[in-house]
Amino acid sequence: MAGDEATMAVPSDWPRMSMAAVQAALTAPGAPFEMGSATIGGIETRIWKNAPANLTQLIALSRTHGDRLATIHEDQRVSYEAQYRAIATLATELRAMGVEKGDRVALAMRNMPEWPVAFFAIVAIGAVCVPLNAWWSRQELAYGVNDSGARVLIVDRQRYDRMSDYGAMPGLEAVLVARARVPLTGITRRLEEVIGDCAGYATLPDVPLPAVDIAPDDAATIFYTSGTTGRPKGALGTHRNLATNILSAAYVAARSHLRRGEMPPEPQPKVGLLVIPFFHVTACSASLMGALAGGTTLVLMRKWDAGEALALIERERVQVTGGVPTIAWQLLEHPDRAKYDLSSLEVVQYGGAPSAPDLVKRIFDVFGALPGNGWGMTETMATVTQHVGEDYLARPTSCGAPVPVADLKIMDVDGATEQPVGEVGELWARGPMIVRGYWNAPKETARTFVDGWVRTGDLARLDEEGFCTIVDRAKDIIIRGGENIYSIEVEDVLYAHPAVTDAALVGVPDRVLGEVPAAVVHLCPGCAASEAELQDFVRARLAGFKVPVTVRFSDTVLPRNANGKILKDELRAMFGA
Repeated sequence: MAGDEATMAVPSDWPRMSMAAVQAALTAPGAPFEMGSATIGGIETRIWKNAPANLTQLIALSRTHGDRLATIHEDQRVSYEAQYRAIATLATELRAMGVEKGDRVALAMRNMPEWPVAFFAIVAIGAVCVPLNAWWSRQELAYGVNDSGARVLIVDRQRYDRMSDYGAMPGLEAVLVARARVPLTGITRRLEEVIGDCAGYATLPDVPLPAVDIAPDDAATIFYTSGTTGRPKGALGTHRNLATNILSAAYVAARSHLRRGEMPPEPQPKVGLLVIPFFHVTACSASLMGALAGGTTLVLMRKWDAGEALALIERERVQVTGGVPTIAWQLLEHPDRAKYDLSSLEVVQYGGAPSAPDLVKRIFDVFGALPGNGWGMTETMATVTQHVGEDYLARPTSCGAPVPVADLKIMDVDGATEQPVGEVGELWARGPMIVRGYWNAPKETARTFVDGWVRTGDLARLDEEGFCTIVDRAKDIIIRGGENIYSIEVEDVLYAHPAVTDAALVGVPDRVLGEVPAAVVHLCPGCAASEAELQDFVRARLAGFKVPVTVRFSDTVLPRNANGKILKDELRAMFGA
């Protein structure tokens, strides 16, 4: 149907089942989505009864997919059997290196077949994987290693070259480097010495996964997210957090069929084009976990390029893609789109950034694919709400309804009073996907996690059926194409420039990226600095996506309220935002 400019509309007799009736049918005793109960952090919590108890069970399940491809990356094709052998071999070596349950192992590499191998090898032995943002600067990567207390670091060649000064990470005992091109010395050695290259994974010895007792709520990951101090905070995730997403995504798919009046089909393996980095919970938790459970083939890209993505969709017969609205827009508006056969596409889903309502309809009209959207955050290990197809078309500004094991509520600003249906307030969420808290940050944890609930900082409202609409969020967070930028972090760098005495970062709307960072600065008397100079100054110290796309200069100090807080709404007006 792709390219036929079909039109999707919500039928007059839709929905054919209410949300309550769907939930009752899908979660009934003996049903695939039956729920149970567990005490998590002292709080009785609904859980998916049939979710894997830990990720070791998921790894074992993935082996049953045999010769089906797990990952495709350029000319490299790795089957599930081959991937399993590489995971087990690396897990065994990590144990031999002295990595114990609870130890942290950092992982910094772009999307490549080695990433899931390393991730699952780490968690299979009860260690805690620390996926680091591969876009980070050397200083940022070192911060993640040091803050987490990682004993071992697994990197690709580019990250190895970027980090270079391993003396700045004194806690590291070993570094494994994938695809290195230079001789390695000291604590560094090639990952290929342990597992070989991708082409040979299938010939690795059939060794068992190390025997480790792992409980559902044992720590599995530390994903870094923006913090109120401007420094990243590590969200401490568990095996249960990650396993929950497997059934949450499957439930939403089944729900959409029942809402349409159809029986959900038997799950079938899919081919998905993954364009979001694995170091985000969207890719790792919401995509990778379900892929291993269902036998999905993940097509990986070295870096995002819309033209290359269109070619991959045609060549690999990709059925599912997305990630953030940016991806969908660039595919829709690419000048060569009509040259490709995109008829295999079934779903284009995304979250993580604002999206225009007309994007929802255009995805079906142009691709013949169902649009999907959802909401989650690092602290919720991705999916809390999600919807697809007619539900999304009927509520194009909504991020969907919560999955049955999750609860949402809207609280007033003081966090003491729950707001009624339709009223705007701060969104709170709870469920088995909520992380344990922040790593080594007890005060931040106490402020954000309250009796099993996470205070999201997002302003939202709920309707009668539980569909959530995000209307605003913590003002200082800028989400550029799905990447979080914390204003204070960039402002601190601008303040470090000798000519800058006042600085603020704001988000300004961007049709494709959702929003982009823009800076307003005031220079000291007699000082001079150009826009390019300040941008280069930030670029040298932070990841490229955090660099302001434009810098405005103010003749006076920036406007503030009585408490001395910069009035960012006034600054946004300077950009027409």
